[in-house]
This record gives sequence, structure tokens and C-alpha cells, in this order.
Amino acid sequence: MTDVAVIGLGAMGAATLYQLAARGARVVGIDRFAPPHDQGSSHGESRITRQAVGEGGAYAPLVLRSHAIWRELEAATGASLLNACGGLIIGPVDRASSHHAKPDFLRRTVAVAERFGIAHEVLDRAAMGVRFPQFTGLAPDDMACFEPGAGYVNPEACVAAQLSEAQRLGAEVLTGVTVAGIEHTGGAVRIDTTRGPIRADRVVVAAGAWTVPLLGAPFDRLLTVTRQMLHWFPAEDPAAYQPGRFPVFIRMYGATDQDYFYGFPISAGAPGVKLATEQYEIQTTADAPWHTVDPAEGAAMHSLHIAGRLAGITPVATRSVACVYTSTPDADFLIDAHPAMDRVMVVSACSGHGFKHSAAIGEAVAETTLTGRSTIDLAPFGLHRFS
Repeated sequence: MTDVAVIGLGAMGAATLYQLAARGARVVGIDRFAPPHDQGSSHGESRITRQAVGEGGAYAPLVLRSHAIWRELEAATGASLLNACGGLIIGPVDRASSHHAKPDFLRRTVAVAERFGIAHEVLDRAAMGVRFPQFTGLAPDDMACFEPGAGYVNPEACVAAQLSEAQRLGAEVLTGVTVAGIEHTGGAVRIDTTRGPIRADRVVVAAGAWTVPLLGAPFDRLLTVTRQMLHWFPAEDPAAYQPGRFPVFIRMYGATDQDYFYGFPISAGAPGVKLATEQYEIQTTADAPWHTVDPAEGAAMHSLHIAGRLAGITPVATRSVACVYTSTPDADFLIDAHPAMDRVMVVSACSGHGFKHSAAIGEAVAETTLTGRSTIDLAPFGLHRFS
């Protein structure tokens, strides 16, 4: 018997486990692998973090708090988690564009920065060319929002730090354990696992791509899993792509969510500039063989998105890695009680932009689980919007 069991220990689960343990709860974390691992969404060396979030104002309090938590964790553990190297959002202002299902993403980003007092600069095409000559092929109506406090976090290090702190504070972590099912029984929740049953007062399901196989309806009609690719390309002039000279960026150049790519400066030990895009049309499942990478995928990434838009990026990727995203129809998060099991909270469907918010989501979910309310409002991410 435990107070809370957390199923899945990736971005959201590790953060929730840590925050529950910090509040003195008896808590058990369960993962079918040994996190941090490369079997889901929380791997690949770096994840963009930006406080001026064009996805909407409901997200800004989460990422602002997450930055504070990561700095607290850095001080407590000595780990390096957050690199605020600056972030650039580039897009057209006179043509249609979209990112994470949000049209006019650049203006939305600026609006959130202004609303929350987040330091930023709006750069026209000429200013971008002077400040960041690495970006080529800019259109006449391209503009950018530069946020000096944006940057990237190390997902593996963030997960490891939170799990380590959770265990130091008394949490139990079960790895290599698969959850076969959960059910309400006798005023608690029974969790059937490959290591035997666990009985918890409450359960948090942060299982990512395994949410649908575990929970079924209604999540089977709301969540989709897609395979995504991350590529590292060498630069002819690596110095031009170092932190301090080159920011993290999102560049939109067309009307749809697929007409864009994003990237990072060269981090320590990386084999090149990390660049990626997103696709949401070809679906997969958590247990499908999505890990295998065809070299042609890197070549296609370069020819479709990078060529003519970034200076001096060679066309052959030196490393490529696959991961999976779990998404909702509107590309917003899903954080809510299970509609048929009120002792079970579902924290999933990060929709490709969740890691930057994960530390604060873990805190808010821990607060909600233990007290019934959270400091940051989670209502915008509820199931009610799909009724």
C-alpha cells in the first residue's frame, strides 16, 4: 500500500514523483524500462525551452516555474540542466503559418512575451541578417522574436536528477516493471504489474505512448502516437553554431505545421548541429519498430528543410535518432482525472512541446493529487474540451 503510484517515469512522471516525494508522500514510481531511456519522448540530448510560448498564455506560468525548478535542482544536485543560450522564433507576418496547430504563431509568441513581461526583441529581416547570418533564404515578410532567456534543457539529465532526488527523499522506483492494468477497488486503486499487485490511494498515469494500451477509452479516440526524427549535421564552420553565437530556433516558412524546422547550437560533445521537424500524418504505436533509422531520412530532412535556409550545414547527418510523440486533436496537453476512475490522474499527450513545462506540471500534479488543487491552473488542459 502506498499513497501515490506514478506509472511512467519520463518527463512528466519523473517530475511528479520528485514533487510528491518532496511533499512527504509515500510514493512508488514504475517504469517498464530504466529511465532515463530512449524508448519514448524524453531523450535526444536537448529540448527547446522558451518562456514566450506561442501555444498560448496558459502555458507561460508552467514554463516560468519550470525554469525556477531546474535552477533549484541544479543547485541541489550539481547537474547542468538548463542552458539559456537565447531563442529565435522566425516566421512570416504577411502569409499564413502554423505551429502546434496555432496559426500566426510568431505574433502569438510576441503577445505572450508582452503579457507576461518576458524579455524579448522583435527583429525584422535586415536585423536578423546582421545578428544571425547563419539563417539564409529569408523571405521579405519574415520577422523574428528573440528571447534571451530561452534555450535548451538536457532531457536525460533532468529526468535523472528528479529521480535521484525523489529516491533521496524516500520514493521507491521500480524499473523493468510493466503495468498490465489498473482498477478502482475498495476505496483505492489496484495496479497489476509483472512484479505483483500494488495498492495505492491515488495513481498518476504518465505513460506517454503507452497510455492508450493501458487505459483504453476514451483516450483511444483522443491520443495519437507519431514517430519523429532528430538529426545531427556537421557545420562547415562549427564556431558559427556555438552557444552564444547561435540560438535555439523555430523557423516557419510555409502555411502548415509541416512547413517548419527547429534546431540547436552545437552542445558539448555533440556530432553537429541538431535539427529536426515534426510530422503528424503517419501514426505508430509505442511497441512498433519505430527505432530503426534509414539514412535517407537525414538526406530528406536536409533537402526539404535545411538546404537554402541554414548556411554551411553539410548534407549528410552524422547521427539520427527516432522518438515518439503522443498528441491530442488540438495539440494541447491532457492533464485530468480519468472520467471513470476519479483516483487516477492522467498526465500525457504532451503533443511535441511538453518537456519545457514538465518540471512545473509535476509540481502542479503533485499538489492536485495531495490537496485537490494546484497553484497553477490546469483547467485549460482538461478532458472537458473534447466533450
